[in-house]
Amino acid sequence: MTMIAIIDYDAGNLTSVERAVRHLGIDCQVTRSLHDIDNADRIIFPGVGAAGSAMKSLRGLGLDVAIRKAFEGGKPILGICLGAQIVLETSQEDDATCLGLIKGRTKAFEKNMAQDGRKLKVPHMGWNSLSIQKSHPVLEGIRPEHQFYFVHSYYPAPAVSGDILALTRYGLDFACALYRDNLVVTQFHPEKSGQPGLKILKNFSGWKP
Repeated sequence: MTMIAIIDYDAGNLTSVERAVRHLGIDCQVTRSLHDIDNADRIIFPGVGAAGSAMKSLRGLGLDVAIRKAFEGGKPILGICLGAQIVLETSQEDDATCLGLIKGRTKAFEKNMAQDGRKLKVPHMGWNSLSIQKSHPVLEGIRPEHQFYFVHSYYPAPAVSGDILALTRYGLDFACALYRDNLVVTQFHPEKSGQPGLKILKNFSGWKP
């Protein structure tokens, strides 16, 4: 049976992820234990909050090393929201040095963004569809009409366009899903996105990179 470790690094958003995974009948454990993470079949790396404090917490708990070890060992990893931002090299938020699993930088939305003649609010909060750029097993079955829940003021900007799985339009077309080898990350919250989000979590649970 698949065991998913949901990494706890004081960055919130854990209960809804755990509830969604268990709803699918998949065994999971919210943990900060390096032993549990090392022995899990796959990892979900969620999070809300600021990049600087998140990285400080990860380093203090030794979880930055555990995540890199899992990535280098080929273990499937799903990053969500803040977890999608701090897998890049740096973040404009707090000028933080991040994990560097994917080349690039997390950037802030401009304060005076506009779209369709209207000024946009930051943070970006609400439902948006995805513009899928390339097929991937974790996004299998996701269609243009499906909507996903976002809440964020920063967005991942990978250095290599080939790392982008999907884009979303909010003032600009930004990367909302990235991948590199055994790592997939989503800026949106699959655990809060109804059936389409559950589909992504189900896909991830069976994905074999």
